[in-house]
Amino acid sequence: MDASGQERELNLAERRPPEYVKIMKQHEVDVKRELESLVTQMHSSGIRYEDAVREFKRQYLREVLAAHRGNQCKASEELGMHRNTLSRAMTELGLNLAEVRAGLKRPPRSERPVISAVRQGLRQG
Repeated sequence: MDASGQERELNLAERRPPEYVKIMKQHEVDVKRELESLVTQMHSSGIRYEDAVREFKRQYLREVLAAHRGNQCKASEELGMHRNTLSRAMTELGLNLAEVRAGLKRPPRSERPVISAVRQGLRQG
């Protein structure tokens, strides 16, 4: 992010209501607590450091890519890395973009929840 982008974020943060800031700080504390718990579980179950870091990177990249609907340019911008670096990291981690995108697709009509049948009944009746 360039200097003007950081400046805009600071200005936006200053305009947020105190309740929002308090909630976000609490959320950050909760996330850190969850991470500590996860690390403790991984250590006690004998997961090697290299494997833990690899899995974290894989899951984190998958989450960011999913948030940007598989768009590598937007994901790499959020991650603060070049698109080629993201692509290389995905290859090293065995992260397939087709898998990420497949998780975003809507299921076929036959597999959608019953709600769709209720809507059709409302339209007809």
